[in-house]
Amino acid sequence: MTDTVPDTSAEGPTRAGFVAIIGPTNAGKSTLTNRLVGSKVSIVTQKVQTTRTRVTGIAVRGKSQFIFVDTPGVFAPKRRLDRAMVAAAWAGASDADLVVMVVDAERGIDDAVESVVEGLKGSGRKCLLALNKIDLVKRESLLELAKAMNDRLDFDATFMISASGGNGCKDLMDAIEARLPEGPWLFPEDQLSDLPERMLAAEITREKIYLRLHQELPYSIHVETESWKDQKDGSVRIEQVIYVERDGQKAIVLGKGGQTVKIVGSMAREEMEQVFDRRVHLFLFVKVRANWAEDRERYQAMGLDWQD
Repeated sequence: MTDTVPDTSAEGPTRAGFVAIIGPTNAGKSTLTNRLVGSKVSIVTQKVQTTRTRVTGIAVRGKSQFIFVDTPGVFAPKRRLDRAMVAAAWAGASDADLVVMVVDAERGIDDAVESVVEGLKGSGRKCLLALNKIDLVKRESLLELAKAMNDRLDFDATFMISASGGNGCKDLMDAIEARLPEGPWLFPEDQLSDLPERMLAAEITREKIYLRLHQELPYSIHVETESWKDQKDGSVRIEQVIYVERDGQKAIVLGKGGQTVKIVGSMAREEMEQVFDRRVHLFLFVKVRANWAEDRERYQAMGLDWQD
């Protein structure tokens, strides 16, 4: 890891700050975080509530260091796990120097959007508005949505973007940089995330499970890295447990003759080798643990606070 040293050839003061990316579920927060960081730090799937804890992605431009915090989607919590995820989202916003609220422009203003707006009103943080998925909406509708959102909250600025395609993201990045506080960098310049490697590996596997089985598998699944052993040849042996709540879910994850979990493992291993820049020997085990979402230890593994 290199020293925390900014580009001294760039003009202006050194800047660094935390930027919370917040919004309803499936608004495109993780896709936007990955886009702004310039590398994949947060998993992305079609399944709602994919992001469970705060994931930090770090980007550097000139003398500025951006610490993006991708938060879980804000929704009406029903279970303990739901409450923990929503609490993590609001904690990310309260700790940030700047908040970017992401709204799915095609979906528009619904109860979830209204809930986020109400929460931000009392945050005391500067807020930027990013209307995402603009390629799916007519310009007239976008302008109406922008006005309606700004009628609800006095955003510092509004941006129309496509997180997946990149349209408008440079303008958003420029606006964020201009609002970062002056100060020294907080992380080494080559660090992309503060997520521990064991947790990142578990997130990669969880993403591949959802990508493979998102229509068949329910939301209640959890992946933990139980063992991480560095090998003499520079490779790493990783053992992970996939927790499900019922035998039927276990059968879905395993697939006929174990073929599904083998495919998931192959997909996860390939990405881990790219991310960790080393050979990975990945071993997956599927276990049934009823009501794992009521197990305090699982929350610690996910980086979430236990909610009474």
